[in-house]
Amino acid sequence: MARLTEMERYLFDLNGYIVLRNALSPDEYASCDATLDDLADCSPGEWRGHVHGHNFVASHEGLNLQQIYEAGPAFSCLIDHESWIEKVIELIGTDEPGNFDGHHGPCFIDENFASIRGQGQAIGLHSGGQDRVTRCQFRYHDGRFHCGQINILMAFRDIGPGDGATMVIPGSHKSNILHPEFARAAMSDVSTSVDGITGAVEVHLNAGDAILFVDAIMHGSAARTNPGQRRIAVYRYGPSWGYFRHPYAPSAALLDTLTPRQRQIVMPHKAPLKPDA
Repeated sequence: MARLTEMERYLFDLNGYIVLRNALSPDEYASCDATLDDLADCSPGEWRGHVHGHNFVASHEGLNLQQIYEAGPAFSCLIDHESWIEKVIELIGTDEPGNFDGHHGPCFIDENFASIRGQGQAIGLHSGGQDRVTRCQFRYHDGRFHCGQINILMAFRDIGPGDGATMVIPGSHKSNILHPEFARAAMSDVSTSVDGITGAVEVHLNAGDAILFVDAIMHGSAARTNPGQRRIAVYRYGPSWGYFRHPYAPSAALLDTLTPRQRQIVMPHKAPLKPDA
């Protein structure tokens, strides 16, 4: 399993993100894409097994499929994928023996979802170094990273110009000042995108590529202008003592299929008590 190279460490520290080319094999991303074919007609609020159709803010952001690691082996195998898991653990800072943040496991996924967006859909700007949310923290101390959350965004189809690419503002994970144009592009219940925002860049991906980024970086997406769909998934990793962002938990059926390490990553804590316990 690949750890960060010296260049990756430098570029991540400098920009707040790195691109992992060919993180998924053609078979892997094709399997994920095919699985999404069966979920693409899921309605907001609908459950498909243990996958939940959820719109975080509004329909202009597209379909958000929460708990996507419940969708079968194509997605559960991504929990500790060799292309990124050691890099993630190093950036969270839990790779050192005896580190308190790793007492319950190497890391924890507090949210995982797939996103399907069509023409005209986008998500507005959010996060940034000045954000007071605990998980939106970037820290480097005594030669080591200690990040509150590291995200892996993986592409199942090519994402180029006009495809609604993820947009980031490089270096904004260290910013102490709110972007002067933030209000114009911020996530909202009306349609917004990051197009035209000063300093923002599109991150174009081929199918199988992934973006590794600290949640503290200011990010969102361009509006999709091309026909077709943008299909991606995001797994959010943090310290092992974290808990679920939304009121979900992995199913017993999923846990039974996972390796011991994968179980530590998706459920490092004791299961919640039953109401009648």
